[in-house]
Amino acid sequence: MKLLLVLGSNDNFDIISRSLKPLGFELICYHQVLKAINNIDEINPSAIIVSARDFPRHWKILVQFVRSERSVEVCPIVVLKSGKTFSTEETSKAYYLGVNGVVNDELDKPEELDRLQKILSSYMPVHEKRKDHRFIVEPWNHIGFLMVNAAGKSIITGEVKTLSSGGLSFRPDASMPQEGIPPHSEIRQCSLRIGDAILSPACSLIRSGKTLSLKFISFPKDQQRILDQYLEEFPLLEAKKAN
Repeated sequence: MKLLLVLGSNDNFDIISRSLKPLGFELICYHQVLKAINNIDEINPSAIIVSARDFPRHWKILVQFVRSERSVEVCPIVVLKSGKTFSTEETSKAYYLGVNGVVNDELDKPEELDRLQKILSSYMPVHEKRKDHRFIVEPWNHIGFLMVNAAGKSIITGEVKTLSSGGLSFRPDASMPQEGIPPHSEIRQCSLRIGDAILSPACSLIRSGKTLSLKFISFPKDQQRILDQYLEEFPLLEAKKAN
């Protein structure tokens, strides 16, 4: 499946790439709307993301062009908006033109990234839906994580922000040292609590900063199944909490 990105800059490209490649998309990025339009037939995208901040007028031309030949079911389109410049009227106009969703372009916020994923995955065939959809973790989920910094021999605790079958994002406590963890290094001493279960994944550090992005490398026997089962029940837990 091909995902066409029409972005004026690469500010969100890395975030989109890490988040949506697991859905099975091949990413194709254009920095000019007219070039993207000229190559639509050749690309034949399965979905499109276009930045309204970068192209405040031309995003509408792109949407109209695509919708003249491709329905919302065949080729979903998501508009990335800037909250400061994208009015309610513009949002209404976007949906009128045939946009499938409008998402704030601050994709470093887990809730916006989660919304983008949900919009695209809802229009994908069932067999192509992402196995490790990223869920936003709330305090009532009783999910915790800690790891041992092998270099400093210190225990790092903090807050799990998002969780999937393939990894998690984790905000360490400010008082906990993070030095000495090179990107892509393996962290073998980890503990993940989900509900009443305690799992012991081996992880790889994908991205550092205020929030760490960790990929699960392996689990002891049957622990991956325990995690997957918990995540399958996650939407039901959310619904019960909401009621």
